[in-house]
Amino acid sequence: MRSRPRVVVAGMGDTGLLVAIRLARYADVVGISTKPGMVSGQELGLRLARPREWERDYRIPFERYRRLDGVRIVHGAVTGVDTDARTVRVTAADGADHDEAYDVLVVATGVTNGFWRQPLVEGPSEVDESLAADHARIAAADSVLVIGGGAAAVSSAWNIATAWPGKQVDLCFPGERALLAHHPRVWEVLSTRLRGLGVGVHPGHRALLEEGFTGNRITSGTVTWSTGQPARSADAVLWAVGRVTPNTAWLPAELLDAGGFVVVDEYLRVPGARGIYAIGDLAATDPLRSSARARADGLLAHNIRADLGRGRPRRFRPLRRRWGSVLGAQENRLEVFGPTGRAVAIPAWSLLQPWIVRRGIYRGIRPGS
Repeated sequence: MRSRPRVVVAGMGDTGLLVAIRLARYADVVGISTKPGMVSGQELGLRLARPREWERDYRIPFERYRRLDGVRIVHGAVTGVDTDARTVRVTAADGADHDEAYDVLVVATGVTNGFWRQPLVEGPSEVDESLAADHARIAAADSVLVIGGGAAAVSSAWNIATAWPGKQVDLCFPGERALLAHHPRVWEVLSTRLRGLGVGVHPGHRALLEEGFTGNRITSGTVTWSTGQPARSADAVLWAVGRVTPNTAWLPAELLDAGGFVVVDEYLRVPGARGIYAIGDLAATDPLRSSARARADGLLAHNIRADLGRGRPRRFRPLRRRWGSVLGAQENRLEVFGPTGRAVAIPAWSLLQPWIVRRGIYRGIRPGS
């Protein structure tokens, strides 16, 4: 092995980016990304309602990250792997293929989820068009029906209602409450706030979906329910139904579980595949697949270095509940719900965000235009 190992990070989204930053000082890192920069899958509500504000914090070109200065970024999609030769196949936007050799491979290609997390190879103009079209579709609608009970759905209903107070916004979800992965107290608080905004909150509504429909577009018209309620119509129907598909078709089937998620051990290694690790929403760590939200990027970087002879590996400990921000920054204030459901408000977020996120988490981001 060369004096500095070559680490290929397949997927440079929220989690893969952080792993690359953590390893850049210790290895020759190659990051493979379908996007021209970090385009986060977080904070869907802000993305739809206030896209310019969302872009400031969640869409950042790779060249602005100081710790990526020594990282080679490859724009394309990972389409195959040869675990014996230790190479990955990359397909660029023009269809050209090439191989990237690795000593260590980090699988962080994420999941496909709705219309906002798609594994398409896109350039800056295509990302611009997608963001603008989604915002315009919601802005033009007099009524919006949000379907789903996760954080993306709740955040969308809240942010759309606050951005456009005159819209009729309804939130429909199949259970007795939304945010099932959070502490029950979180939904108690947020459901009261949603109703106070005039959002219609409708538990016990399970949408009747056409076979194969994944919610990969904003639709309009009538939605029917398998749970028996009268049909509802809206100018814009936002699907956040949690039909997640891991972006792992390029991996051998023996590395995946029955759902297509990557099997990992307690150190985030992929059993039976020397030098391969997985992290994020596609890693089958626990029922919540919490390695991304548990900030396991630091642990994974430590374990990779340990396996290369620099220390002892540490075990990943999954989260029991999801926690964090649900609504995103509101009126220069970020509210974070902890594992017990108690909220902590961080005031003056626009002043603190550069220190907490840009310097603390990302180790420095250059100013943008």
